[in-house]
Amino acid sequence: MEDTARISSGQIEAEVSRLGAQLMSLKAGGTECLWQGDPRWWPRRAPVLFPIVGNLRGDHATSARGEIRLGRHGLARNEEFSLVEREENRVLLELESNEGTRRSFPYDFRLRLSYAIDESSLVQGFEVTNTGSHDLPYVLGGHPAFNVPAVGASDGFDAYRLEFAEPWTYAAPRIDVSTGLLDFQDRLPLLDGCSVLPLTHRTFDVDTLVFEDVPQRRVRLVGPEGHGIRVDFAGFDYLGVWSAAGDAPFVALEPWTGCATAEDEDDVFEHKRGMRLLSPGQTDRLSFVVTPF
Repeated sequence: MEDTARISSGQIEAEVSRLGAQLMSLKAGGTECLWQGDPRWWPRRAPVLFPIVGNLRGDHATSARGEIRLGRHGLARNEEFSLVEREENRVLLELESNEGTRRSFPYDFRLRLSYAIDESSLVQGFEVTNTGSHDLPYVLGGHPAFNVPAVGASDGFDAYRLEFAEPWTYAAPRIDVSTGLLDFQDRLPLLDGCSVLPLTHRTFDVDTLVFEDVPQRRVRLVGPEGHGIRVDFAGFDYLGVWSAAGDAPFVALEPWTGCATAEDEDDVFEHKRGMRLLSPGQTDRLSFVVTPF
């Protein structure tokens, strides 16, 4: 079986890996938009985050089904998915819980990732089904990183900005970089009645910028020529924006349903911010849309 699947439609082309169901390439008009995983900064490209986003305290939590031990961003990104369907412009991959996943996350589930493209956009879809006999707690998210500056561009990182759908005021919870935990009582002011956040490499000295309740659930990463990436993420209450240390030439735009463990939370998995609960047999579906422009 092939390790990757290619899909295309119009000016948009994409490639998806069975390992982690990770998007490996996203081209618009032949130009690569997606970060290509240079290990000098970060070897991944667009990992799938499930059943957690970010960190648990000490990589550990308790739950109704027993102990949970998960590293940053969970287990899906390291698992081999099955290729279920492939069409010219769509691919569907699937991960079923197994003996290995149950050792760290004692729940039964089916996680499906779909990627579909039209003339101008890529839709990344998530489908989570509780295949067990107990309620399934989880959060999920995407983590696509985009080249900044764009491939072939002569501008620098500092020429880029985030644009939101409307003016707003926001201060982000700070991250303890040693533990990965969020402090919602200690916040970094980012926006004050405006819709544009200029970016520099120093913006990310605090690690990830965590946004809650983004207006219209939309963000644009825009370069000096007016070109960039738009992400629409209805149904996702959080957005992470991140670039790696050492002046990495990319920015990740990450729709999340939940976030890392916070300093003011206990270590009960079901108590985490944004935690979802699926009854046995129930299925939940979400998607976000990436549009190069």
